[in-house]
Amino acid sequence: ANAPQLATLFTPQRVPSFSNAYQIYRWDWSCGCRLELMSGWPTTLLGMGTTTGEPIAVPDSGYDIGGGNDVMVLYAADNRITLKYTREDNVVGGYTIHIEDVCVDPALLALYNALNAAGRSELPALKGGQPFGRALGSEIKVSVRDTGNFLDPRSRKDWWQDY
Repeated sequence: ANAPQLATLFTPQRVPSFSNAYQIYRWDWSCGCRLELMSGWPTTLLGMGTTTGEPIAVPDSGYDIGGGNDVMVLYAADNRITLKYTREDNVVGGYTIHIEDVCVDPALLALYNALNAAGRSELPALKGGQPFGRALGSEIKVSVRDTGNFLDPRSRKDWWQDY
């Protein structure tokens, strides 16, 4: 019931065209090398059609991690962001959303970088539906994790309820 709703990435909320379906590779952190494709689902990274410059927002959920916020920013870079639906600084428990090919708001990126450099005792928090960046082109890529495992972001019963 509290699953992040991917239609709320967009304003107005919608089911976008699914422009591409990808699979994510496993990663070996000890050697810093790519391993085999994850085989649990046929799709683990979903390309969603966008218009260049359109606002992209935090997928709304039933979670409140404090102060009316849905997510904590676990990672941010110029063109990608990782959002966590708990206050833990890891992807081990709870939902995590990775979004690529998005221009992260420069003020949010600066705040994340400052808090990260200060030791990560606090990280930025955002509300469901709050814009955090803009589409860089005609597609953003989205992956979803639950308790660390990548899932199929096309799942209607989970991420696209009521559509």
